[in-house]
Amino acid sequence: MDYMMQILPSLLNGLKMTIGVFVLTLIGSVPLGMLISLALRSDIYLLKWVMNAYVWVMRGTPLLLQIVFVYYGLSLANIMTLPRFEAAVITFILNYAAYFAEIFRGGIQSIPQGQYDGAQVLGLSKFQTMWKIIFPQVTKIVMPSVGNEVVNLVKDSSLVYVIGLGDLMRAGNIAASRDVTLVPYLLVGLIYLILIALATLIQRRMEKKMNFYR
Repeated sequence: MDYMMQILPSLLNGLKMTIGVFVLTLIGSVPLGMLISLALRSDIYLLKWVMNAYVWVMRGTPLLLQIVFVYYGLSLANIMTLPRFEAAVITFILNYAAYFAEIFRGGIQSIPQGQYDGAQVLGLSKFQTMWKIIFPQVTKIVMPSVGNEVVNLVKDSSLVYVIGLGDLMRAGNIAASRDVTLVPYLLVGLIYLILIALATLIQRRMEKKMNFYR
C-alpha cells in the first residue's frame, strides 16, 4: 500500500497529460468531423474527392504511424518541427475527425428526404436546415457510435508515449522498469477503467436526456 501511494503522484501527473490529449482531441475532432461529413456530401467533385482520400488515408493507416510521421517525418522533410504535445494533439484530431466524419455522414444519410423538403417549404436555407433540423436528429442517431469512439480515444491516448510524452502509460512504464514490479501497470489499468467508466456514464446520461426530449 505504501508503494502504491509512493508512485501515485507520478501516475497522476501522467494522467493530466492523458486527459489533456483526450479533451483537446474531442474539442477539435467532433466539429471538424461534422464539417468533413458535409464536404463528403458536397456537389463539388474535387472537394468530395479530396475529403474521401483524406478519410481513406486516416482510417487506413495506424494511428501510431501517423503520430510518428507528424512528429518525426515533417521535421526530417524540413517542412516543420512541432513540439511533442502539439504534434500528438494535431494527429489525434486529424485521425478521429475522419472517423467522426464517417459516423456523421451515415447519420445524415439516414434522415428521410422529406425532412429536407419540409425545410425548403418553410423557406429555410441549407445552413438553417442542417443546423436546426438535420444535425439535432443526427446527434441522437450517432450518439452510440460516437460514444464508442470516445472510449477508443481514452485507450488510444496511450500511444503518445512513442514520441516521449509523459502520459499515464509512460509514467507507469517508468515506475515498473525502475522498481521491477507490475504494480504500476495494475494501477494504470485501473485508472483507464475508471476513465472509461466515467465516459460511458456521461454518454448514457446524454442519451437518456436526448430520448426524453424526443
